[in-house]
Amino acid sequence: MPKITVLPHPVLCPNGTEFESETGKNLARELVAHNVPIEHACEFSCACTTCHVYVNKGFDSLEEAEDQEEDVLDQAWGLRANSRLSCRTIIGEEDLTIELPRYSKNHAREAF
Repeated sequence: MPKITVLPHPVLCPNGTEFESETGKNLARELVAHNVPIEHACEFSCACTTCHVYVNKGFDSLEEAEDQEEDVLDQAWGLRANSRLSCRTIIGEEDLTIELPRYSKNHAREAF
């Protein structure tokens, strides 16, 4: 099973974390299930950018982003070449290292 490493984030995951996940699982849902409070203002429907992540390791093992994800990602804060919406990212067979952006476009963050 692939190992998911989440790098430390000063607010959302100060110590970082690691967990294993099954191939084929949705990244955003797996982050939430493992107590990483990734924002998901649109309830994982690919309508906002609050679940935006950077895939620092394992990016090439993921399926390519579809047009809808690419269109929404264009609105993300701090967009990089390794940016993905975690709500549209399906975990492949390789380990992933995930970095949570410092900011999001969400103006009213819900409590986790």
